[in-house]
Amino acid sequence: MLKRKIRALFNDESAVAPVHAPLPYNHVSVYCWRPADGRVNFGDHLGRIVVSQLLASRGLTLEDEVTSAARMLAIGSVLHFAANGDVIWGSGVNGKVPESAFIATALDIRAVRGPLTQEFLRKRGFEVPSVFGDPALLVPHLFRERFECTGELPHVFVPNLHDLALVAGQSHVVSPLLGWNKVIAEILRARLVLASSLHGLIIAEAFGIPARYVRLSETENLFKYQDYYYGTGRENFEYAASIAEAIEMGGMPAFTFDPQPLLAAFPWDLWK
Repeated sequence: MLKRKIRALFNDESAVAPVHAPLPYNHVSVYCWRPADGRVNFGDHLGRIVVSQLLASRGLTLEDEVTSAARMLAIGSVLHFAANGDVIWGSGVNGKVPESAFIATALDIRAVRGPLTQEFLRKRGFEVPSVFGDPALLVPHLFRERFECTGELPHVFVPNLHDLALVAGQSHVVSPLLGWNKVIAEILRARLVLASSLHGLIIAEAFGIPARYVRLSETENLFKYQDYYYGTGRENFEYAASIAEAIEMGGMPAFTFDPQPLLAAFPWDLWK
């Protein structure tokens, strides 16, 4: 019963609850997908957090009035929600959504999550720079003094929303429905992070913690995980089928992330 309720609640990928009421003047909005019940999914919400913090470094906000209104897609497998004129900075394709759902024909693309998203867009005639990286990788760079890796737990598991019911009652589970800062703090308590949440993996690796994808169900397409790993130069993508197997496998090989290309691709020009 619990599994059916949670799946019914979160399986609607098109259900979106507004994060904030629209402002009555030209501004730049950041698109963030949310579950139908209005709660906040950690990974998707990070888009607004990262953009806001980056803007704050130059004394700007998402509430600033600008010359021309714009919408930005920054984090998440949300390109099927893109509309003509949107600015893309680090988001990606969701492999489980039919390609026919992608209807945009004019996008301003500054960076994408990985080479699979780049290929998808180029086949449709878009100009896509070879600037890869999920903006969540910038969290340690943007919040230098905020978080600390403690390593007090041998491991934690961060489930994707659709896997949440599968691990109900288990120990060391970090719900993606917690506040973004709480999720990060809980991830940083571990020496090994296991996750079916893509951003559970990304945050762990951004802070240098070994991480392994655990495929508990077939709900999520492998596309977005492969896109991320290929974008970080790791084409030998291996995942575990259980938490026990993931503990035995340990984390994926580490990679070196240079934040400068992604930072340089940020669309500062929108805040004229």
